[in-house]
Amino acid sequence: MNTGMHDVTEAARQVTPHDPIEFMLAEHLNHRRMCKALERLAAMTEFDATPITAMVDYIRFDLTLHIIDEEEDFFPLLRTRCLQDDDIDAVLARLSTDHETDKALSAQVRDMLNACLILRKPPRVIDGAVEALMAFATNERRHLALENAVIIPIARRRFTAEDLKMLSRRLLARRRRLGGES
Repeated sequence: MNTGMHDVTEAARQVTPHDPIEFMLAEHLNHRRMCKALERLAAMTEFDATPITAMVDYIRFDLTLHIIDEEEDFFPLLRTRCLQDDDIDAVLARLSTDHETDKALSAQVRDMLNACLILRKPPRVIDGAVEALMAFATNERRHLALENAVIIPIARRRFTAEDLKMLSRRLLARRRRLGGES
């Protein structure tokens, strides 16, 4: 995560996709930091391009990639590995709906932040920007709480060693295609 999004004392957790569950948890930590950064942007009284640009980039690249990881790899594999008693389908359906909401909210936030950059004004000057930033942060926190409380523990129990290797390969391949980490 771009350090412009958070205080330097809050170093981003650097975990590679070689351990996919730990990688997802590290991503979730970075998303919680994103929520704090959204709140700081909402409270900003003076224009500062650095944190605004960092947030636009984070949403455009990191958050989008994370949603793809979950929707294309993590959730489908979990569906195949879970037992009927795990009752996971409703939770995964809700999380997928959350992702759709995140896409809409993040697009709105990106548009508002781009307007800030063009006008060289803080978000509070852009009509609806503060509300959009806060709504996105609230939705993302609820989403992360559900994933961390339900999905991650079940994945730890259900994914096999081979599943984890396959997930790792897919996460790494996706990042290599985009010129990211290895």
